[in-house]
Amino acid sequence: MSVANIVCIKWGEKFPPYYVNRLYAGVKRNMDRPFRFVCFTEKPEGIREEVEVLPLPVVPVEEEMVKAMTTGKRRGAWRKVTMMKPGVANLEGPALVMDLDVVVSGPMGGFFDHAPGKICMGQDWLEKRRRRVGGHGSVYRFDPGKHDFLYTEFEDDISAAVAHKGEQRYISLTAHKYKQLEYFPDGWVCSFKRQAIPLLPFNFLIEPRLPEKCRVMCFHGDPKMEEAIIGAGPKLRYKTKPAKWLRELWLDVDEKDWMPT
Repeated sequence: MSVANIVCIKWGEKFPPYYVNRLYAGVKRNMDRPFRFVCFTEKPEGIREEVEVLPLPVVPVEEEMVKAMTTGKRRGAWRKVTMMKPGVANLEGPALVMDLDVVVSGPMGGFFDHAPGKICMGQDWLEKRRRRVGGHGSVYRFDPGKHDFLYTEFEDDISAAVAHKGEQRYISLTAHKYKQLEYFPDGWVCSFKRQAIPLLPFNFLIEPRLPEKCRVMCFHGDPKMEEAIIGAGPKLRYKTKPAKWLRELWLDVDEKDWMPT
């Protein structure tokens, strides 16, 4: 059985190192095969030794990319595309790219077995409602040996890429253009704020649920995991009762008594 590549990226101050460490722990608990876990970052301090830490990829369009990362709703996320640069980390075979604000909640092997040879993403919830092509960028799989066009098109015409107004839309539509886009089975990738939190006002009365088929829960936007564990959140619509199941899924064994300060 080939080694499964798990890839994440941490830059800036938004996510502390324990986000990387807990993501690694969640993958380890739920992976049925050998795996390589790579984290690209400019700040490796505090990341557990099992994680292969590498510097952020350097790209010829760095200046234009940084400019694009300062504007727009998904500013900052364009750096994720640099992980798809050919030759980065000497990745061989499929690589599953995971955001740091996700929690592993089920078996991971299927993410590598589903639709082999294709670029796979969870279908974006809003795009599905609009009946448009679009995957969600929290979890996606590509093969650097087969899908180099995801990076080369970005480098060749970064203005056209940025016009998609988000790296996940750029990846989705580029993969679709090359007839390489497939969605992971419905229910594998879930949104905490859209599929776990009950609608207002029931979010104040009923605990958030963990959907039965969910394998990765995404905490895109707000609330993040620390808030969901204690039932907090910056917006009335997304305040919740404590998600008790999240303590078991996100925290390491020696962190069960952890609470945010």
